[in-house]
Amino acid sequence: MSGFEIERKFLVKKGDAYKSVAFSCSHIQQGYIPCDGATVRIRLRDEQAFLTIKGKSADGGLSRYEFEKEITTDEAKHLLQLCRGGMIDKHRYLVKSGDHVFEVDEFHGENDGLVMAEVELSSADESFKKPDFIGREVTGDRRFYNKHMLRYPFCLWKDSLQSP
Repeated sequence: MSGFEIERKFLVKKGDAYKSVAFSCSHIQQGYIPCDGATVRIRLRDEQAFLTIKGKSADGGLSRYEFEKEITTDEAKHLLQLCRGGMIDKHRYLVKSGDHVFEVDEFHGENDGLVMAEVELSSADESFKKPDFIGREVTGDRRFYNKHMLRYPFCLWKDSLQSP
């Protein structure tokens, strides 16, 4: 899949209400290959693997070009050896809300305690129904980019974050 990705990110309110309404849960591990001008991600999601290349955002983090291709898990394991800075480890829950699906990521390791949700949209001004567990919007806040959290994990700055 490739194309222009439009998404909004939110913090999730305390508690785990999203788990009881999720229709799917998967385990994700991902790393990043150093690259100037783009983000190159290798992801293992349960028994599937993906290579994703994302361009830079020109509108405050709301949208950017994304190329994604499924690869074999063997290819992913080899490519993960090229990654630098560690791995992101998280569980992803899928929650339907109106016509949209929210991806809720519960982070582990040095990012433990952080739970974020994102929703993909067809246009920047598309309306959507927020589930009750959605908190403050963090779209465009670099602290919440997975790649950034490898260098500056949540455990280092979580005390400076106000409750959602």
